[in-house]
Order: sequence, then structure tokens, then C-alpha cells
Amino acid sequence: MTPPVSIGKSVPHDLAVTHACGRSLFIDDIPPRPGELVVDFVGSPVARGRLRSVDSREAADLPGVVAILTSQDIPGERCFGAIVPDEPFLAEDDLLYVGQPVALIAAETREAAAAARRAVRLDYIAEEPTLTIADSIRKQEFIGSPLTIQRGDAEQALAHAELRLEGVLEIGGQEHFYLETQGSIAVPGPGGEIRLKSSTQYLSQIQTVVARMLGLGMHEVVVESCQMGGAFGGKETQAALPALMAALVARHTGRPARAVLDRPSDMQVTGKRHQYEARWQAGFDSSGSIDALDIELYSNGGCAADLSPAVMERSLFHAENAYFIPNIRFQGQVCRTNLPSNTAFRGFGGPQAIAAVENLIEEVAAAVGKDALAVRRHNCYGGTGRNTTPYGQQVDGDVISQIMDRLAHEADYASRLAHVENFNQTSLTHLRGISLIPVKFGISFTKTTLNQANALVNVFPDGTVQVSTGATEMGQGVNTKIRQLVADELGIPLDDVRIMPASTEKNHNASATAASVTTDLNGMAALDAARRIKSRLAESTSDALPFADRVRTAYENRIDLGARGFFATPDIGFDWVSGRGRPFRYFTVGCAISEVLVDRHTGSTKPERADILIDAGRPINPAIERGQVIGGFVQGMGYATSEELCYDGGRLTSDSPSTYKIPTMRDIPKEFNVAFFDAPAPQAILASKGVGEPPLVLGLSVWTAVKHALSFVRPGVRPRLDLPATPERVLIEIDRIQGVRVEGPIEPKPVTA
Repeated sequence: MTPPVSIGKSVPHDLAVTHACGRSLFIDDIPPRPGELVVDFVGSPVARGRLRSVDSREAADLPGVVAILTSQDIPGERCFGAIVPDEPFLAEDDLLYVGQPVALIAAETREAAAAARRAVRLDYIAEEPTLTIADSIRKQEFIGSPLTIQRGDAEQALAHAELRLEGVLEIGGQEHFYLETQGSIAVPGPGGEIRLKSSTQYLSQIQTVVARMLGLGMHEVVVESCQMGGAFGGKETQAALPALMAALVARHTGRPARAVLDRPSDMQVTGKRHQYEARWQAGFDSSGSIDALDIELYSNGGCAADLSPAVMERSLFHAENAYFIPNIRFQGQVCRTNLPSNTAFRGFGGPQAIAAVENLIEEVAAAVGKDALAVRRHNCYGGTGRNTTPYGQQVDGDVISQIMDRLAHEADYASRLAHVENFNQTSLTHLRGISLIPVKFGISFTKTTLNQANALVNVFPDGTVQVSTGATEMGQGVNTKIRQLVADELGIPLDDVRIMPASTEKNHNASATAASVTTDLNGMAALDAARRIKSRLAESTSDALPFADRVRTAYENRIDLGARGFFATPDIGFDWVSGRGRPFRYFTVGCAISEVLVDRHTGSTKPERADILIDAGRPINPAIERGQVIGGFVQGMGYATSEELCYDGGRLTSDSPSTYKIPTMRDIPKEFNVAFFDAPAPQAILASKGVGEPPLVLGLSVWTAVKHALSFVRPGVRPRLDLPATPERVLIEIDRIQGVRVEGPIEPKPVTA
């Protein structure tokens, strides 16, 4: 009998039907327990200030209000953080951002909680906030020390370059806008222990911060995550606030407690993708060959460290993207401001840095009178002596150039470029643009410690299997792929394998579901466990028997049918003192061509066609990987063109679907082509590469295509276009290029050395 094989097949997503039919149970869909309390909070009304007192007497007397808690009621540590514990759970003296939790409200109903929130009185002194990167630099308010990666002598190479170009690129932030908002339910135990259900990507982090806040050992806190309605990095550390809220109320009252944020509150108090400012200089020759690149990156970290230093680290690892440049200096600094602490977001600092280098590629191409693709192709990695990153890791082979060439040929880039140029010579109402950009994205956590996972596989006497890992399912399909891996390893039907909810009770010290490595890490751990069981069966039963019969025989002979597996990524590490190492197990590379239509009179942009070719190795589940590629690209497209965060004195004003525009079905290109490129990937799990984050970067090709379109407004005047390229920003730039007086940035000018 031939064992069933599911690897490489487009098996339906485990949750496809329940999601589509509305039967999925997210945190707030779980029925309340008897006596369960609703948790709400009173937030800071100002971005920066000194808190003098909290008057909750009137609120505490309202019907249905059970407790009002402040920082004085915290039994353990009052600050939390993934890297350093520098973020107050509840404001005590300093008010750090608008909406910062000051007091918790525990009530019988949402209505009672809302009434109490309105009745609490805060006495405070407002102070001048630091809100922007420019404010932070002026005041020298930073988080952590500056970081540098360099190779060669960028300063000398710039001084001797035939041509030089410099400029500043402003890169906006991005809201995660997951379907399910942040939420947690805490249930106290009879011995003082706490069990939480949390919508989180990082079980161990929630376990850690809750234990420290309550003064408990980690063994007294259990955190479970069943499924999430999206996360995109926003629930890696930011899930801590509702978990801390629910846990403190449960501990104080002895009753179950539920803290679920409504959409405006979620958007107001959670961190975003970091806004960046990139100051750059490039030295190159008349052929477009770039010899020197100096980039200073500043990120808006918000009020506390969160993951901002790690995000900046990855930015520096990706600042050259897919290009070999001999002389490089990349510097990064996180700025402290009075906004919620900004955090992980799909791409984790990579998109901002890659936007900076792709912007300067466009500038160099315009300066030397070449098409940007020719400049990209000329400078990309590949060839003798041109395959080493600035930090010393090798880029295998010539895959980047192969993908660029193949996509340009198969998507007919040359003739489409000619059509764009001809169209722009005659149209008075619209402009077309086209752009091809590559991505080289490192796959691993840049903190070496996190590159580990464990798994528990239990086989039952009827031949069915349960698998538990630290991976959390947020819609990306990791559970489906791990089912496929275990089913094929054991040679059993896919329906005989079930993935259990992720829990710290079964999988301790689990790393976050992030960095595009979740299947690599947890899948390898699950395979390790399955192989241990297979080995025991091979020693005790005949492989001629069906699997269920072998298992039953083994059980009767008292053979252990459960196993823990473990995996730690080998051969990786990085030393920031020397600036050298191998931070990534491998690179996922790909390219995208985007073609856009821009309205000259409104600035609105319509992506008309997208072509993507990405090296996914040999996909475990092609349909799921294709969905990741399409979804990531569209999210990146939104980041680059429409998703704009707007603030008024530190208060987010774009805090709802009516004021914050994510892409919709009508925004997706009518022609959307996705193909996989199979390059050797011996380091990846079954040669299948991670594709969760790299496609988002490819969405930047829509932005570079808009910039290309604007280059036809007035020949000889290069467009200056920050991110996101909203219709307002595009229209302002069209007016500037045409000579209409507008307030805005000045285009960078080349300097002859």
C-alpha cells in the first residue's frame, strides 16, 4: 500500500470553511464564564504630561462597577517590555502618549464600564510632547545606541565618485488593521495561578510579562492561543496590554475577566509600523554603477523600546537590498517620541530600508538617463566577488539576476515600457508608470536565541495523531502545513492528524510566530518528534502492517507513542562589535513588476497589472504560499500608496475604516500573475522557503511605478515622492514639477565631483 502524500499539494487551509462561514471562535466569541467581568480603562488625554492624581470615587459608586485599579494595585513589576522593561503598564507619574492606560475598570457589563470610564477624573499637568523624528533629533531623545554596518570606505568613495546624489526620504508608518482586535481572557485558579486565552503571536512573552506583573513564577501562568483573526506582527508584543489588564483584574477580584479593545481604542493605543526618515548619499558613474552608499536611518520608536532596536537591526541588514555596492555605511538610530511604542510589522524594518535604496536607484537611473531596470540589473548581486553582503554573509549563486531576467522576459517588460512611454507622450489626462524591483530577504530571527522550537506529537491506539507546537495560527496556514509534514512523515492520511491549540503548558519557551520562520522552526521540531516515534515503531513492529495496526501493537507492548521534538537553526549568528556574521539561514528572493495609471488631475493611482516571480523553493502547500504572496503584495501596495496615519497633537485621527484606507477588492490589479521559481534550498525545511514577509516588500513596486509615471510630467525634473504616495501627495508633486508654487520637499540634485 502506497502511503498518502500531501507535501507539494494545495490542501485547503484548515480554517478556510470556518472563517468563510463565520464559525471561527476568536477571543470575544468565546461565551462568558459565570461571574466574568468586563475590563475597560481610562486613558491619558494628553501626549505628554505629569499625572498628579486619579479620582475614582464617583465612578466606584456606580451600579455594576466592581473595582477600579491603578498602578498602586500592581503586586509585581510595573513596567514591561520585550527587550527592556521600560514601558509602564499603568501610568504612575509620567503620561507618555494619548490613550495610555491610567486606571483599569472592572464591571459587570460594558455599559457600566463605559459609565465608570466617563466618571473617573484625572488631575494632570500637560507638557510639550515630542511627536516626530525631527523633534526627537532636535531634543536628542533616543532609544538605545546608534547601530552601524559598513564595508570599505564610503566617505572616500563618495569624495572620488564621478557623480554624487543625496536626498532625504520620508517613510510613513502603517496600521496593522487585523480583523480581530487585541483581546485576552484571564481565569484565576484556586492556588493563585492564572490561565489566559490571548490573541497573541508570542505565548512565552505574554506568560513572562503577566508572571512578572503579578509577582508569580512562570510555572503559575498558562497562556493559550487558539486562532487569531490576523496579526501581521501587531500581536507579537502588543498583545501584552489586554493580557495584563485581564490578569490584574482576575487576580484582584478572584473572578474571570475579559479585556477586548474596540476598534478605535485598539488603533489609538497600539503601536504601528515605524515611520522612518532616510538620509542618503550615493556615489556612481555615468553608466549607473554605484560604488558608494551612505544611509542614515532614523525610526520613530514611540514612548518605549518594545522591539524597535531589533527592527532597526533588520533595517540595516536589508539596506542594500539586492545590490552589491563595494563601499557602504549604514547607520541607524531609534527616536523616542510621545506615541504608543511602535512595534513589529510584517517585514520588521526591511520594507523601510529597502524603500530607501530603491528610491535612490530611481534617482541614479534618472541622473544617468537610463531605465531603472537597467541600473538595478547592473548593480545586483551575482558574479565573481559580488556575492557578499556588507556584514559578510554569502548570497548563493545568481538567483537574483536569473529571476529579474526571467520575469522581465516573461512579463514582456520592454514592450510594456515602450507602450508606457508612447502613452505618456499623448495623454493629457493620465500618466502610466511601470517598475520592476527585486527583494532579497533574510529568513531567521536576527536574535540567534529565538531560532529554536519544540513540538509534542501524540499517537493514539486508533492510529490518529495530535500535534502541539508553539506556532500560533493567525490565518497564514502554518497549522495546515505542519499537518502535512507530520502526516507524510508517518505515512498516514491528512485527516488523521490534528493540530492542537498553542499553549505554554505543552510547548514551553516558544519563540514568536514571526520572521517567516514559523514553519521552518516548528515544522522541523514536529518532524523530529514524528521520526522518534517512527523509530520506536520500526524497532517493535512490522512495517508491512497498516499504521493503525502497528500503533495498536506497540501500545499493547507498552511502547511510548508520544515524543517531544526539538530544532535549533544551525550555523547562524552575528557579532555587532565586529559587524560581521551570518544572521540568516538563507535568503528568499523575488521580483515584481507593477504597472499603474495615475490621474493627472486628482492624483489617484490605479494599479493595473502585477507580475510576481518569487523563489519559494519547493512549496509545502502551493495554494497557501500563493495566498501569502498575493496578500503580502497587496498589503505592501497599501503601505506604499494609501495607508496614511494622521495625528493631531499626538492623537491618532485616522482611527477607523472610514479614515484609514486599506486596499479593497477594487484596488487590486485586474491582471495579477504569480509564479514560483525553484532554486536549490537545502537549508530550508524540505527545500520549502519562507514567503510570509518578502512579498510585502514587492508591493513597493507600485510606489516606484508611480514615481516613474511622474517622471513624464516635465522631462528633466525628477519627482520627489515620499511614502505613502497618496492621491494628495501625488497631486502636490505634479503641481510642484509643473512649476505651481507649493510647500514641499526640494528634489535632490546631482553633484559632479
